[in-house]
Amino acid sequence: MVFKKKMKKKILITGCSGFVGINLILKLNKLKKYSLIGTYYKKKPHLPKNIKLIKSDLTNKAYCLKVLKNVDYVYVCSANSSGAGIMESKPLVHLTPNLVMNTYLLESAYENKVKKFIFLSSNTVYPVSRKKMKEKDSNFNFFEKYFIVGWMKRFSEIMCEMYSKKIIRKMQTIIVRPGNLYGPYDKFDWEKSKFIAATIRKVLENKNGIIKVWGDGKDLKDFLYIDDFTDALIKILKIKDIFYVANIAMGKSYSIKNILKLILKIQKVNLKILYDLSKPQMIPVRNIDISKIKKDLNWRPRVTIQEGLKKTIDWYKNCYQ
Repeated sequence: MVFKKKMKKKILITGCSGFVGINLILKLNKLKKYSLIGTYYKKKPHLPKNIKLIKSDLTNKAYCLKVLKNVDYVYVCSANSSGAGIMESKPLVHLTPNLVMNTYLLESAYENKVKKFIFLSSNTVYPVSRKKMKEKDSNFNFFEKYFIVGWMKRFSEIMCEMYSKKIIRKMQTIIVRPGNLYGPYDKFDWEKSKFIAATIRKVLENKNGIIKVWGDGKDLKDFLYIDDFTDALIKILKIKDIFYVANIAMGKSYSIKNILKLILKIQKVNLKILYDLSKPQMIPVRNIDISKIKKDLNWRPRVTIQEGLKKTIDWYKNCYQ
């Protein structure tokens, strides 16, 4: 009797040169359970040779159809993203490219009969509130500075729901709303870096004993270490629901001021802090409820904020200094 070797499930990670994409594909590769494909746009990432890499412009449907051929699961990690400065001054950069890309990826996944479509959304889809945001709390009342990116992400979520619930042959879609992610492979350039990456660089490269912080430092954000996030993304493959939405976050918020103090403590430096109220200040408070994914998948964050910051600082020192 001849036994056929069981074929590995094929997973596509779009945007595998980006922060989430590279962390996720490296974590999946360690499992040795899947055949992995990654797309990149300009910069080819340095990844193990067994991972197939395809240079693709995902705003072109022909490329989307090609990379999704014979794929079982897809993680949509590709996005035109930026820090607070660009979000304040050029918010439209988040609109057309991302909507076109998400539309073509959904169409192509459906035409190629992909089994699971996992879309990385954003907590910008929630309104301003001090309460912990549950998945049901997205009400189209976005923070003003998040209006464009919030609508873009929310409409992309609605498109996912259409493919799962509003057509005859349904495709399973899973929507993930992350906290504020940080960790190795984050963007550390001045133009696109977000708060933690930018602050680590400011502290480590400081030469005048002064550090400037955008805003008053009182903003509350839910920060989640990237390793915890990718663990949850892999666990979410177990979900059977045809349409599923989940927050993946720390479930606890920290002020900008407290994060800065922790970074200074880890580095054992004492810098004078100047708060620049003329610079863009984003949503004043974001608390996220993670009870759903804790219940459904028995997932919870393992890395404390102190541990995560130290790991990120150590990674930055090894790679950039």
